[in-house]
Amino acid sequence: MFSADQFVAHLVGDFVLQSDWMASEKVRSHFAAAVHVVVYTLPFLFISQDPAVLAVIAGTHFIIDRWRLARYVVWVKNLPWRPWAECSATGSHESRPLFLTVWLLIIVDNTMHIICNGLALRYLG
Repeated sequence: MFSADQFVAHLVGDFVLQSDWMASEKVRSHFAAAVHVVVYTLPFLFISQDPAVLAVIAGTHFIIDRWRLARYVVWVKNLPWRPWAECSATGSHESRPLFLTVWLLIIVDNTMHIICNGLALRYLG
């Protein structure tokens, strides 16, 4: 279901091509998120030129990154729940070590992207 090409395209788009400005501003600005999504989607042109596939990859990436949806996944999985106000930065409670919560957030975020991309490539492509 998931290919090495898809994984490499994701890594290039999300890490190699993403500038510090994109990374820091995409959660505050629709414009920064949109610029990041355009740049992120470029490596996927080597895998698919199907407009539906590329639209799903770009659209889901925008939504996940713009609103940092991975925070909610991390928070939901951490039963019993702590108040959102104490977890909103990363989804984990603020008493947890920051380096650990940030890495968990990054891993969940990337897992969400890879799943969405793989489904789009498999079922729409």
